[in-house]
Amino acid sequence: MYEHIVVFKFNTNITLIKQQELLDQLLTFRDRIPGIIDISAGINVTEETENMKGYTLGLRVTFEDLASLRSYGPHPVHQEFVKSLDGILENVIVVDYPLV
Repeated sequence: MYEHIVVFKFNTNITLIKQQELLDQLLTFRDRIPGIIDISAGINVTEETENMKGYTLGLRVTFEDLASLRSYGPHPVHQEFVKSLDGILENVIVVDYPLV
């Protein structure tokens, strides 16, 4: 199994409503993209505000294997989500690792 961790930093034009729409869209991936075992996502509510660095939305996806992780990026559902970030995404951090 592989974990895929993503944190999103949006520009100042994004509203909380838009972030919630993106969150809702992410949570549909489990039923729409093969190879996803589990998924969770949420809006950052940390009290460690000095460590947020502007990152306000987090995503964790567990894939059944490396092939599933690799096919996720080009999948049409994922690509549709990526296009919805156009003009609102300032930065993103991605970490992928095998579960041991």
